[in-house]
Amino acid sequence: MATNNRKVILIRTYTAFAFMCVFAAAITTFLFKIQFKERQHWIDLSENLSTTIQTIEPSRGSIFAIDGSLLATSLPIYDLRLDGKAPGFTKGDVFENNVDSLALMLSQLFQDRSKAEYKRILTSVKKRKDRYYLLKRKVSYPEMKAVKEFPIFRLSKYNKYVGGLTIEEKNKREKPFEYLAERTIGYNMSGIQPVGIEGAFNKDLSGKEGKRVMQRIAGGTWIPVNDEEQIEARNGNDIHTTIDVNIQDVATHALMRTLVANDAEWGTAVLMEVSTGEIRAIANLTRVSEGKYSEKYNYAVGESLEPGSTFKLASSLALLEDKKVKMTDLFDTENGEKRYFENAVMYDSEKGGHGIVTFQHAFEISSNVAISKAIYQNYKSNPVQFYNHLEKLHFTNPLGLQITGEGKPRIKHPKDKDWYGTTLPWSSIGYEIKVTPLQVLTFYNAVANNGKMVKPLFVKRITNTGKIIKEYKTQIMEERIASPETIKNLRIMMEGVIERGTGSKLKNPNYSIGGKTGTALVADGRKGYAQSIYRASFCGYFPANNPQYTCIVMVNAPSKGIYYGGAVAGPVFKEIADKVYANSHNLHGDIKLVLNQTNPNPTLIKGAHKQQLQTALNSLGKETKRSDSIEENGSEWAQATLLNNKAKITPRSINKNIMPDLVGMGLKDAMYLLENNGLQVQAEGYGKVKAQSIPAGTTLTKGTKVIIKLG
Repeated sequence: MATNNRKVILIRTYTAFAFMCVFAAAITTFLFKIQFKERQHWIDLSENLSTTIQTIEPSRGSIFAIDGSLLATSLPIYDLRLDGKAPGFTKGDVFENNVDSLALMLSQLFQDRSKAEYKRILTSVKKRKDRYYLLKRKVSYPEMKAVKEFPIFRLSKYNKYVGGLTIEEKNKREKPFEYLAERTIGYNMSGIQPVGIEGAFNKDLSGKEGKRVMQRIAGGTWIPVNDEEQIEARNGNDIHTTIDVNIQDVATHALMRTLVANDAEWGTAVLMEVSTGEIRAIANLTRVSEGKYSEKYNYAVGESLEPGSTFKLASSLALLEDKKVKMTDLFDTENGEKRYFENAVMYDSEKGGHGIVTFQHAFEISSNVAISKAIYQNYKSNPVQFYNHLEKLHFTNPLGLQITGEGKPRIKHPKDKDWYGTTLPWSSIGYEIKVTPLQVLTFYNAVANNGKMVKPLFVKRITNTGKIIKEYKTQIMEERIASPETIKNLRIMMEGVIERGTGSKLKNPNYSIGGKTGTALVADGRKGYAQSIYRASFCGYFPANNPQYTCIVMVNAPSKGIYYGGAVAGPVFKEIADKVYANSHNLHGDIKLVLNQTNPNPTLIKGAHKQQLQTALNSLGKETKRSDSIEENGSEWAQATLLNNKAKITPRSINKNIMPDLVGMGLKDAMYLLENNGLQVQAEGYGKVKAQSIPAGTTLTKGTKVIIKLG
């Protein structure tokens, strides 16, 4: 019995072992078949059954000017790829019958390869059975539409994958106005610090990515599984700025002309609306080569620098608000030099100084000596009081703008380690401090706005498909930076700069201006101020009787021998202001025509160059009569008697080496006569000549000094 049991066990064991061997052999055979004989079949099946989640890129929002003009937008561009396994390449004679026509049409459309080259590419893709060959990058929408109608490719009309053309859509950021406000519009690029509105509002502009499930079908082509498995992309919001394209164009080109004419390193110009703080134009240009400039950096926002004499307005505010000085207080400009310490001498730009002047006139002529003396005398025992004014004027911290890249200001506090004995007088005229041009403009705008300081505004609202998502209102930083009396006096002083001071070249008959010139000596690294590099600036408002706009212009390192703010920056301000005024009918006021007005008392113009006198009278619409003796006399000089709408011109004899009667003449004509006689001239006051130190009829000697008083 035991023996039989053992036999049964052995039989069962051998049977199981044999079965296992057969099973192992079958598995090995099956694996061999899969691995070697059917390998490609299973690879193809795996590919055909694969799925993946694909990202759907949203369309980036657009940026608009205040009138709806596009400043930046995303335009679709397309990459074209070929599928060499598509039926259009592999089935029947379709490819052979159409490849020549397709190659010719591609060559004619893109004009980058010959027909033969395109045919060679198409044939090679078919031969290699390329599934994803890149035919052309960055194709425009019209080009893409045209290609879809070409032979072979047009077969996709009936079945998406037959024609072998795969189109990939992408977005390209375009700026229709190119470099206008380019740096303020900015950019947002991967791996690069974001800039301007594009950077600051990137989250709003970007939108939200979508997702969809894609399946790879036979031939390796990906298709959506179904619409239910898709999360739609949400397109980005649109940004509406405060920029006026027309004014921006004027500001950019006016700045460009001045930079080229003066061969300057860089320049910036900003126009702000007084009541709202909205920035209507902002231009920033950097020299890239001789005579060529482009927007490389936003100096108005990001450049902290020594502002120079435009900062004297802040010093004047402190003095007037604290009642340290009155407008009529007198200051001795000390021959144009003031020594504060052994190696610290303050100089006026006018050699020899201006004599004794009122505080108001010191500001108008931009006397460094007078303004610094006023600050030093009144705040040296309590400099914190002066610092507190600058803090209230928001010079000590960034403004907190809507756009990125704002420069950090530097106003020294009396407790700082680098507060020196020179800091107080030098900071009073815009040195030993650093602020941005936009901070200076914001302060001037507050003075023009009757003391109310508002924050600069670049973006008004965010929308999506016309619906307002968010609005930005004018933000008040200070309800009142100073008393109404102080603000009134500051505006009188700034308007005096134009009437009879350093900004007199900006005076015009159409509208009034208030402002301040600035000419700062620029420190050049370790070389300090020894290189005589200057920064010219002008900041002001218009029209002066009812300010609507403020504007700052700054030109760095002009190198043609002219560097004063009134001469270099002033013309840019005026060109911008002229354009705005001409197109703002609300600024013009009522035009009153005065007809048949009579004046019983004759007016005498005592002396002027006869041709200029005739031109002036013509422009005034005066009917002129020339004396018979005026041509016989042969003199270049004449005088005129005005009565009602008529004028009579008579000769005025001017003899060489004989002192003429200058009374009644303008300064320009008087200077011309005296300097032609070799005299040294000193003029005092403003207006027409009312007195002369050498009596008329005196024989003159070259080199003699003559003083003429104007009034």
